[in-house]
Amino acid sequence: MWSPLLFGLLVLLMPAATAHAQSAPTGFQSPSKNITCQYFADDKQNALRCDIAAMEIKPRRPADCELDYGGAFQMNTKGPAARLCHGDTVMDPRLPVLGYGEVWQRGGFTCTSEQTGVTCFNAERRGFSLSRGKQEVF
Repeated sequence: MWSPLLFGLLVLLMPAATAHAQSAPTGFQSPSKNITCQYFADDKQNALRCDIAAMEIKPRRPADCELDYGGAFQMNTKGPAARLCHGDTVMDPRLPVLGYGEVWQRGGFTCTSEQTGVTCFNAERRGFSLSRGKQEVF
């Protein structure tokens, strides 16, 4: 028998479970799982953010950044890419692995996974190359 309390609890939890299922992340992770990229679609502008977990040399944090710095990069469909001051991460083990030599494309972004790292660029061919040894914004 369903108790009114149990039924009410199930009704309250169903929208949250449905919203969670619909908000599955879009993107990929490198075969080493050291680099993860997530795509975010917006009505006005799409964005791609990639985080790198381990780097041989971590850059100096700017004075105006009170959070983490060095391991997160983001760009929009148009315009320059940038290294971020951030307090979160897009690392998510649910994302599929983009195998070495494979290409991922979505919403104006193209990323390539190689044994030497991940390179992503936007519609204006601006972006970043990320590897454990070197991170470059172009």
